[in-house]
Amino acid sequence: MTDQYDFWLFDLDGTLVDIEPWYPRRVLTRVGDRLGVGFSDREVERLWYGFGGARDDVLAAERIDPERFWAVFHEEENPLARAEATYLYDDAERFLTERDEPVGLVTHCQTYLTEPVLDHLNIGDWFETVVCCDEDIGWKPDPTPVQLAMRNMGVAHNGHSGVLAGDNPADIGAAWNAGLDGVHVQRRSDETDGYCVMGDHRVESLLDLR
Repeated sequence: MTDQYDFWLFDLDGTLVDIEPWYPRRVLTRVGDRLGVGFSDREVERLWYGFGGARDDVLAAERIDPERFWAVFHEEENPLARAEATYLYDDAERFLTERDEPVGLVTHCQTYLTEPVLDHLNIGDWFETVVCCDEDIGWKPDPTPVQLAMRNMGVAHNGHSGVLAGDNPADIGAAWNAGLDGVHVQRRSDETDGYCVMGDHRVESLLDLR
């Protein structure tokens, strides 16, 4: 399957790396204390991974203003602490270090959080480009961040065949909207995520793409 593509794009959180379970609970407990809300373990998971409209649903149910939530969240989170609690999936390390094709990163994780993670794990030089989505660039499933990564890698509009792999429906949508194949990397069960995500390929490990 890897022979089908001559460049690869990846999501970061939940796809290549993940967080130790205690970290989201610790951060969101502090956030909840400031907002006067106690989040259940299920709500912590939904707020952290944000599948589909999961975050909005939790905030609406708790009657929390999203702008207020994110302001408090960013005040409570320490980038270095988050980086130290982040680990690299074994299959991601093996798969990416085998690649001769150009590899890029398109992530919703903000620059001030992404850079410490890449530095801590010593994987920054694995990627020809790192695109951190924001209000100016756009957010997946908008294809704009993906198209920017492709331009940075020199693989846009010249007959190259590429793919975007991620754990979120927005990743598959961004891939398709940019004219790429989408790989859903299923790190959690359908029951945990709350729904089934379909892509051109669906794998539990990146090594299944060999």
